[in-house]
Amino acid sequence: MKKAALVGGMVMVFVLWGILLPFADRSSFSVHMIAHMGVVAGAAPLIAIGLSGTRFDFSAGRLWLTPLTASLVELFAVWSWHIPAMRALSESSPFLTALEQAAFLAAGLSLWLSCLGGAATGREERRLAGTFGLLFTSMHMTLLGALLALSPRPLYGEGEASCLGIMLSADVDQQAGGVIMLLVGAVVYLAGGVALLARTLNDQVPEPSGRNGR
Repeated sequence: MKKAALVGGMVMVFVLWGILLPFADRSSFSVHMIAHMGVVAGAAPLIAIGLSGTRFDFSAGRLWLTPLTASLVELFAVWSWHIPAMRALSESSPFLTALEQAAFLAAGLSLWLSCLGGAATGREERRLAGTFGLLFTSMHMTLLGALLALSPRPLYGEGEASCLGIMLSADVDQQAGGVIMLLVGAVVYLAGGVALLARTLNDQVPEPSGRNGR
C-alpha cells in the first residue's frame, strides 16, 4: 500500500507539473488552484503515506517539526503566495511558478509527514496533535477559499482567462478557484483530521477480555 501511495503521489505531481501547468493558461486562477490543491491535498498526503516510517521520512528525529508548526508554515506559504502582488510575480515567470509550486509541496509534505510519520515512540501523541494541525489547516483553507469566492471584485487580473479550454472572466475565474479550495482543500484536511482522531480513539479502546478472564 505504501509503495502504491508513493507512486500515485509522484504520478500526480508529474501530471500537474509536467502536463497541466506547462500547457494551461498560467494567468487562470482556477488552473492555479487546481494545481495547488492537487499538490497539497492530493500528492502530498499520498507521498507522505509512502515515505512514513522509511529512511526518507524527514519528520523522524526532528522534534521541532510538529503538526502545529507545520500547519503554521503551510498557512504562511499559502496565504503569502495568494497576495495579489505575489500571484502576479508567479504568473510572470516560469521560475517563480516552479518556486511557488515547490513551496506548496514542501509545506504540504511537511504537514502530512508530521502527522503520519515520525519515530515509532510517541506516534500516538503525534497523531493526536496531527488532528488539531489538520483541522486548523482545514479552517484557514476554508476561510481563504470563502474570501476568494465571495470577493466583490477580482484580485488577480481583469481580462479573461482560459481554464482547461473554457473562457472565464476574471471574477468568475477567481470564484471558481475559491470554490475549488473550499471543496478540495478544506474537505481533505478535515477528513484527514477526523481519520486521525478516529484512529487514536480506536487504539485507546481496550480489547475485550475472554470469557474466562484471560
